[in-house]
Amino acid sequence: MLLKRKIYKKMVEWKNECNGSKAILIEGARRIGKSTIATEFAKNEYKSHIVIDFSKGDLEIEDYFKKYINDLDTFFMMLSTHYRVKLEKRNSIIIFDEVQMFPRARAAIKHLVADGRYDYIETGSLISIKENVKDIVIPSEERHIKMYPLDFEEFSWAMNEELLIEYIKQCHKEKVPLERSLHNKAMLLFKQYILVGGMPRPVIAFIENNKDFTICEKEKRDILELYRSDIMKINTQYRNKVLTIFDQIPGLLSSKEKRVILKNIQGDAGASYEKYEETFFWLADSMITNECFLTSDPNIGLSLNEIRSYIKCYLSDTGLLVTHAFDENELLENDVYKQILNDKLSMNKGMLYENVIAQMLVANGHKLYFYTNYNKEKHRNDIEIDFLLSNNSKLKYKLFPIEVKSGKKYTASSLLRFKEKYKDRIGECYIIHPKNLSIKDDIICIPPYMTFLL
Repeated sequence: MLLKRKIYKKMVEWKNECNGSKAILIEGARRIGKSTIATEFAKNEYKSHIVIDFSKGDLEIEDYFKKYINDLDTFFMMLSTHYRVKLEKRNSIIIFDEVQMFPRARAAIKHLVADGRYDYIETGSLISIKENVKDIVIPSEERHIKMYPLDFEEFSWAMNEELLIEYIKQCHKEKVPLERSLHNKAMLLFKQYILVGGMPRPVIAFIENNKDFTICEKEKRDILELYRSDIMKINTQYRNKVLTIFDQIPGLLSSKEKRVILKNIQGDAGASYEKYEETFFWLADSMITNECFLTSDPNIGLSLNEIRSYIKCYLSDTGLLVTHAFDENELLENDVYKQILNDKLSMNKGMLYENVIAQMLVANGHKLYFYTNYNKEKHRNDIEIDFLLSNNSKLKYKLFPIEVKSGKKYTASSLLRFKEKYKDRIGECYIIHPKNLSIKDDIICIPPYMTFLL
């Protein structure tokens, strides 16, 4: 089963705009579908293609890069003969799959693009980790595209719900609620998205096995085990710290603050951000997690006022988070699937909602920030904003604060205080909640399935 992915359109744009002047580098977590989309694109858009999978460690192919990269006629002859593929000028493409495992190939992109005969796609994870860029010159002839788990719209396409998605888009545009039965249908679809997630293999397993969560669950556990195996291969200086944070993500997100409080890290009483900085970088660069930083002054350029020692660490896929948070016995004995589908889950519901909203915002190209304001008189935070977006305009800069509510009963006092404090900077205020769309006190309250439209 092939899944329709939005990244395909970006790849077509790259081919038409660059016309061989740049390679395209697709970054993403393991098992995200990079190789599949690259191969599908090559089959559809070119007369012939070659896939070089560097994860196989083919010494003969690696030797071609060492011996013949300065003699490209011979280099291409050897590749064409090895793969038994006829390469045609300006109508063939070569895919460097898992290119981070052979950095010399990535360094060669500069010369290959300058030669101009063929197009090139690179796929990889951990692209920026220092072990994977050591001793090479990073080519400027690359266009980077990040690939994420399926967003809610892509998941809905896979579930054959294109018409429902179009109706959701229409209601969002007109700022009107969905018809009640269709809102309920959209919410049920969204809850399936939380449980299954957006990793391609679990999604396909879920659909092809008549919406069986157990088969899907096995696929997700395999992916989590793969991530752990990747962690065990990294630099010993920070391997244990990465594993510690990775294992404790569900616990960190289920706390009241939902942020990483380093002094509470189990087994490390002397934890500090400086000590864990490389850890968070590895998890973010691997695209296993989505980072969200505190911004001290929500003004032009949120990144200028970010405080990196205050961090929320979301798992990049909420389906994986469900699996990571519960072992197999807990999922079955506590009827977690049933509780989520029927809105009965009391424990960890807020964690799952906030994580999936973070996932959807990141997939839409947003960098994540949160905001808190400590009231000295009350001795507590009196403003807590889950996410802050901006329009990035230099002339008409506006902020868009978002609060995430997993329950139907809540107050908007924090958001109203923020709105009053920064009224000159605010574009629109949002509450994301399980109820239908409504507007109250100039706050737009949207159901979570509309997040992909922000």
